[in-house]
Amino acid sequence: MTTSTSSAARQRPEFLVALGLAAGPVVALGFTRFAYALLLPAMREKLHWSYAAAGGMNTANALGYIIGAATAAWWSRRFGARAAFGWGMALSALTLLASSVTGDFTVLTVLRFIGGLSTAVTFVVGSALASRVHTGGRQARSAAMVAMYMAGVGIGVVLSGIAVPAALTAWGPAGWRAGWLLMGLLAVLAVLPAAWAARHVPAQAAGSGSSGKGAGLKSLTPVFVWYVLFGAGYVSYMTFVIALLHGQGMKVWGTAAFFIALGVASAAATLLVWGRAIGRLRGGAAPALVSAVVLVGVLPVLLWHGTVAAIVSAVVFGGSFMAGPTAVTVLARRMLPAHAWTSGIALLTVAFSVGQAVGPLISGLLSDSAGGIAKGLWLSVILLAVSAAVALVQRERAVEHRHQEAPSPATATAPATAPAAPGTAER
Repeated sequence: MTTSTSSAARQRPEFLVALGLAAGPVVALGFTRFAYALLLPAMREKLHWSYAAAGGMNTANALGYIIGAATAAWWSRRFGARAAFGWGMALSALTLLASSVTGDFTVLTVLRFIGGLSTAVTFVVGSALASRVHTGGRQARSAAMVAMYMAGVGIGVVLSGIAVPAALTAWGPAGWRAGWLLMGLLAVLAVLPAAWAARHVPAQAAGSGSSGKGAGLKSLTPVFVWYVLFGAGYVSYMTFVIALLHGQGMKVWGTAAFFIALGVASAAATLLVWGRAIGRLRGGAAPALVSAVVLVGVLPVLLWHGTVAAIVSAVVFGGSFMAGPTAVTVLARRMLPAHAWTSGIALLTVAFSVGQAVGPLISGLLSDSAGGIAKGLWLSVILLAVSAAVALVQRERAVEHRHQEAPSPATATAPATAPAAPGTAER
């Protein structure tokens, strides 16, 4: 007997649905995006890349990410949110597997571009799906579900922080292939719980417009600016901190411990701290607080050397950097009509992506000058400080959300990873 998607969702604990969706950022960000920093030194050594070539890989990934974020709402409308999320994850898994079988620079560059695009689509659409897990009026509960989704990033960082160093230890520099392969296999397995969870997300509220473009987005102008600055500041640290630690004498398993500590802190704090805090804060208070704490997390490795400073930095930074996307997703949910959540989050992610593309470039130029990598990382501190000030300008204007309770039977029974026909209720 056919039942509605919303009814199926109510029969399962919301936290299980959010946890299943969290497999998306495990693959999209933990594996496809962030793990490259761990593999890069070995790939550069084995494939004889210059620093410019190695940086070009990240440029291709960032370009794909921007395009993916800009088109995520279109993919969601064209194929349905569940299908876009599932196929995005599947494509990310394939790029991880394919990266293990070639050393050709051009092919790897194309794979990094495709991985960036699929990552953005998965993350943006998944964020919108996570926003719909809790259909009640409790803001703190809704924020907790989004936080559980975002915790997938930290889980992915931990898993890659174990898999990649293990592969490099077993096979040396040639282990970079095994690192990609291990993450690819884990990604294939992760598609299953993600697909199950996406199928049980309540249907999207009916809206007056098909795309939601411009629906309340002007009121989010300060947070758009904040997201550009925050993206540039946090990703400059993520790009160069491993190189800084290597320069300070830290070995492979030392940097692995740093990466794992960062991931554990991210997952734990996102679940236990930020979900509740963001649910209670209003306007730009949450983004401003996130920037301030991330800034504090950058300082230990700049002011002191050694393992203790590195771990303190990993815990504080790791425990706060993914609170940025959580804060933005929750704010978009509060201030935009439900039918505009995907397009709104997508445009905000484009702003985030622009910051992530520009920040490392400027930080890298500073790192090549007198003062080295530390000088480039001080840019993160400045950008994060400015972003906190900008966020405080944001004011909150709530909108009423009405959730559609009776989607069509086709929507209720459609597989999570199969394209849906235009016009289905899930969009």
